[in-house]
Amino acid sequence: MTRREAVLQLATMLGATVVGPRLAAASFDLDLAQTGPFAADIALLDEIGDTILPSSDVPGAKAVGIGPFLAMMMTDCYTADEQVPLRAGLRRLDAEFTERFGTGFVSGSPADRTTYLNELDREQREQRLTQGAGAMPHYFRILKELTILGYFSSEVGATQALRYADVPGGYDGNAPYTRGDRAWFS
Repeated sequence: MTRREAVLQLATMLGATVVGPRLAAASFDLDLAQTGPFAADIALLDEIGDTILPSSDVPGAKAVGIGPFLAMMMTDCYTADEQVPLRAGLRRLDAEFTERFGTGFVSGSPADRTTYLNELDREQREQRLTQGAGAMPHYFRILKELTILGYFSSEVGATQALRYADVPGGYDGNAPYTRGDRAWFS
């Protein structure tokens, strides 16, 4: 290693230690969920999420902002070709719900929404059994999985719905647990 290379590497390391924390602490106001292909569906996604994980003694999925999370995940993590069946599925969900219950999903009663989503859940399970391994999953399965991911990785889901210990520690295979206790997040 030459002196020039050593100085260059040292400068890079020192620069990273100065710039890195500032960059990590910077807040970015860029919210693609509000402008992406699912921006118009955020209210619908909120209600779907809140029907999957409703409020009880802890806030539900809508309270943690599941609609923008779902919109962001479907925009950022799925290709344009994969987004087509997701958008079509959302349109189908709202159209079928309106045809069956006389009102859109967003303004439907919680009981009607639960009934309809339970039927969609049965449909996606049946489809999964008949599909090949590489096929695109049913749109409702994707929505359900992303809702669970978003909720339990949120602060409310991790600290109120699950038990959370803000202390790093070793593995304890004999942690006390009684039937009905909340599962551990950490």
